[in-house]
Amino acid sequence: MPKQPPIAKADLQKTQGARTPTAVKNNNDVISFINQPSMKEQLAAALPRHMTAERMIRIATTEIRKVPALGDCDTMSFVSAIVQCSQLGLEPGGALGHAYLLPFGNKNEKSGKKNVQLIIGYRGMIDLARRSGQIASLSARVVREGDDFSFEFGLEEKLVHRPGENEDAPVTHV
Repeated sequence: MPKQPPIAKADLQKTQGARTPTAVKNNNDVISFINQPSMKEQLAAALPRHMTAERMIRIATTEIRKVPALGDCDTMSFVSAIVQCSQLGLEPGGALGHAYLLPFGNKNEKSGKKNVQLIIGYRGMIDLARRSGQIASLSARVVREGDDFSFEFGLEEKLVHRPGENEDAPVTHV
């Protein structure tokens, strides 16, 4: 039997009906679902005034395209994470560092699909704290060996930090 020449990938797809890979199909399913008018209404009701449903859907679509594994996750868990972001007024994704959508395994789920978990980043925590009105200021400093540092608990908490001369000294507190 003569040896057949290798078939190019594009030709192979033509002969097989140009099937769409499952991940792309799933991503498109989730993207279609979040673009439904009823979904836009649900997001608009949950969002604070400074954000729009269209913007949140664009951000969610971008996240699915950046992290294709999100498209393989349970659609309702993805929607739930987006609604949760909307309620908190945080944007998912790495651009602002407010919140991240991550696929997590769920062994209890009969479908075998992973769930999407909302992880709030430190910048999101700071944003939420500032918007709450419960804090006057927020700052972070590095305390090194040789610095004058003390903190007193009580009704009138007192924090003293006078940096030393040696910026190369080992870090003791943050």
